[in-house]
Amino acid sequence: MKTVITSTGNTLDSKMDRRFGRCSYFVLYDSVNESIEFIPNTNAESVEGAGVASARVVASKGAEKVVSGEFGNKVKNIFDSLGMHLVIIKEEKSIGEIIELLKNNKQ
Repeated sequence: MKTVITSTGNTLDSKMDRRFGRCSYFVLYDSVNESIEFIPNTNAESVEGAGVASARVVASKGAEKVVSGEFGNKVKNIFDSLGMHLVIIKEEKSIGEIIELLKNNKQ
């Protein structure tokens, strides 16, 4: 399963970014082959529509699950229509910690 995690940076020690549309990076984690890819979010500085544009990027990567701190209503509707599972994490965690939770099926 492919999961996207919003991130403040491009290392496993980076913290999860609480913002979906304006996060610095998307981390694409594939649980089948345990690959990890950091994708810069080119929509982070958009004046408007960052969430919707970012949702398109995530969907194009074949993700089935998205982990972030919050999602706007438009983004939720897009992901709902695509059947994607959204996970909201309120506490501060690193990308590595979140991947470990995913490996242990706790997210």
